Amino acid sequence: MSQDERVASAIAHWGPRFTVNGVTEADFTRVTAGLERWEDWCAAWSLAGSVHEDLGRQALADGRTRSAGGHLARAAVYHHFAKFVFVVDPDQMRAAHARAVGCLTDALPHLDPPGRRVCIPFEGSRLVAVVRTPRGAGPHPVVVLVPGLDSTKEELGSTEQTFLDRGLATFTLDGPGQGEAEYDLAIRGDWAPVAEAVWSTVRDEPDLDQARLAVWGVSLGGYYAARVAAALGDRVSACVTLGGPFCFGECWDGLPQLTRDTFRLRSGAASDDEARAVALTLDLADVVDDLVAPLLVVFGRRDRLIPWEQADRLHLRAAGPATLLMLEDGNHGCANVADQHRPRTADWLVARLAGGPEPSLTDVAPTPSMTKAG
Repeated sequence: MSQDERVASAIAHWGPRFTVNGVTEADFTRVTAGLERWEDWCAAWSLAGSVHEDLGRQALADGRTRSAGGHLARAAVYHHFAKFVFVVDPDQMRAAHARAVGCLTDALPHLDPPGRRVCIPFEGSRLVAVVRTPRGAGPHPVVVLVPGLDSTKEELGSTEQTFLDRGLATFTLDGPGQGEAEYDLAIRGDWAPVAEAVWSTVRDEPDLDQARLAVWGVSLGGYYAARVAAALGDRVSACVTLGGPFCFGECWDGLPQLTRDTFRLRSGAASDDEARAVALTLDLADVVDDLVAPLLVVFGRRDRLIPWEQADRLHLRAAGPATLLMLEDGNHGCANVADQHRPRTADWLVARLAGGPEPSLTDVAPTPSMTKAG
C-alpha cells in the first residue's frame, strides 16, 4: 500500500519542526516509517507519547523530579503532534490534546526553571498561558510567545529555554483558535483585545517587568505578534515575527490541504471558500502604521507555505525601525536552520530588554533593503 499523500505532506513539511522542538530523530523516523494512512497518525503519535509519559510518571513516583519534568515535557510535545492538524477526527484530536496539556501541566513544577499556568478571563471564556522566569530576583524582562495555526504552548519549550538561558522570562500563550482556547474562541484577525488582556495580566505578575516586554510569534503567530505590537504601540519594547504572513488570505492557494482544513475548523468556517474569506481578514495593512517598536522579521527563502515576499512587505512597511533576517536555506518557520536564528533572535531581544550586546544580523546572503532605519 502506498503512503497516504496527507502523511507524506506532513512528513515533508514538518520533519525539522518536530525534531527541533523535542521529538527525537529516532522516534520521528520510527513512527513515520510505519505510517501509511492519515487516519492512523494521531494514534501512532499518542502511542509514542505514552512511552515518554510512562517514564515521567514512574520518575515522579520514584521522586526523581528532574527526570520526570523532562520526560513529561517531551511527552507533551508528542501528544501535541498527535493532534496538531488531525482535524479528520475531532474527538480523537481533543483526547490527544488533553494528554498534551496534562503532561505539560504536571511537568511545569519540575522544569529548570519551573513554570506555572496563568488563566486569563476573555470574552466569556479564557486564555491560558505558561509563565517561566529565570533564576534570580525579579522582576524580569519578559517575552510573550505566540504559537501559530497548528502549534500550541506545549510545543514551544525549547524556544522558551533559549530566552530563559539569557535572563528573559517567558509568557507562552494559547490565543483565540489555539490550544486550550481553540474550542471556544475562533481564529480572529484583530488581536487588540488579546493584547490588552495580556498587558493587564503581565502587570499583575510581580516577577514580570511590564515596562520591559517583547512579543515573539512563529508562523501565523508571527502575524499575531505583529498585531499585539501594533495594538500596544510604544508599550512594547521589541517584536519578532518568525515565518509570519502579512496577509494570510493571499497565501491560501499555496497552503497544504491539511493546513487549510485546520484553519477552517479553528476559524469556525463551514467551507473552504468561507475559510479563505476569513483568512483574508488576517491582514496587517491596517495596523502597520502602529508598528512602532523595533521589529525583527525572520524568514526562510525556501518557505513553501508563506512566500518570502510577505516578509519583505512587513519589513518595508512597518512604521518603526525594522530588520529583515532572510535565511536562504530556511523552510517555513526556519526549523531546519534553528541554530542560525534562535540564538541571534534571543540576543537581539536581550539587547532591547536588558542592554546586552547587539548580534550581527547581516552575515547571510543579502536581500534588497536588508535593514531599514526608522
